[in-house]
Amino acid sequence: MFSQRALSPPGDQKHTSNPGSSMDTQFVYDLLGENAWLYIGATFVVLWIIMWLYRDSLEIENITDKYVFVTGCDSGFGNLLCKKLDRKGFRVLAGCLTEKGADDLKRVTGPYLRTVLLDVTSQDSIEKAMEFTKKEVGDKGLWGIVNNAGRSLPMGPTEWMKVEDFHSTLKVNMNGVIGMTMTFLPLIKKARGRIVNVASVLGRVAANGGGYCISKFAVESFSDCLRRDINYFGVNVCIIEPGFFKTAVTSLDPLERELHRLWNQLSPEVQASYGDKYLDKYIKVQRVIMNAVCDSDLTKVTSCMEHALTAAYPRTRYSAGWDAKLIWIPLSYMPSCVVDIGLKLVLPRPSKSV
Repeated sequence: MFSQRALSPPGDQKHTSNPGSSMDTQFVYDLLGENAWLYIGATFVVLWIIMWLYRDSLEIENITDKYVFVTGCDSGFGNLLCKKLDRKGFRVLAGCLTEKGADDLKRVTGPYLRTVLLDVTSQDSIEKAMEFTKKEVGDKGLWGIVNNAGRSLPMGPTEWMKVEDFHSTLKVNMNGVIGMTMTFLPLIKKARGRIVNVASVLGRVAANGGGYCISKFAVESFSDCLRRDINYFGVNVCIIEPGFFKTAVTSLDPLERELHRLWNQLSPEVQASYGDKYLDKYIKVQRVIMNAVCDSDLTKVTSCMEHALTAAYPRTRYSAGWDAKLIWIPLSYMPSCVVDIGLKLVLPRPSKSV
């Protein structure tokens, strides 16, 4: 009934083991030497990278039947993305803030691109865009929505802000993303499509005051929560984290005008605590930083957006720009004191600091 091996005492079982296994192990060591496991590990890593690259390169099919809605299309990333998606064959629905922006975009794109006036700070405007989209997509649903509309101003020292300064940015960058997503979600769910939210590296590292960093941190957390809740229905949520690029958001003239406005609204006591030369020093540092890190190649961002919409297996996060990859993302994993010290070394010191 029972084999002799099963009835043998535990101490005798070592004599019945297969000698071939030890010979195979010895063969591997003889072939690869003392660093055998290092070579095996390296081979595994290389194979994993190859498989990841192959998986990352796979694309969806039937692009010409898919509709994508993009916000903030008057200029910048949204404008360029619409042109790229239109050339690729998508049915693009472009939300523009102004009639001029919509007309300019229509002049340089194909007949299948549609524009609609959209103010993401107005729920009424969002609802009208939703009705427009329903008529366009019919029973197919909406394959993708790219929440790209945003604003950066005002940015500066936190103490210089009024509550309204925070609200003006949060209404666009945070409330606008949430309002668009929640309103269009039934159409996205129907198509088992993609939600692409544009955050920022400043949603990983809070490097300046005002509502911009706060709003981008909010976009990150909203997107993470939404992704975990909605993935059961085949909907992918992707986050785009651009570094600094030359767009209207980073234009120096408006940034400096806003800094002067903020400074002029401060009380004499607060101005005295910073000193008369602080504003000029702050502006000079801002110019140096912007000129050093701002990238003029916007396709680095739109390529990430395009991949999020066309890849069979889109990534959760896309970091665009050399500064994002080499500065901001690594900093986001470091202790807060490292960022604090770095900013203290770069930014001017108030005259009455302690």
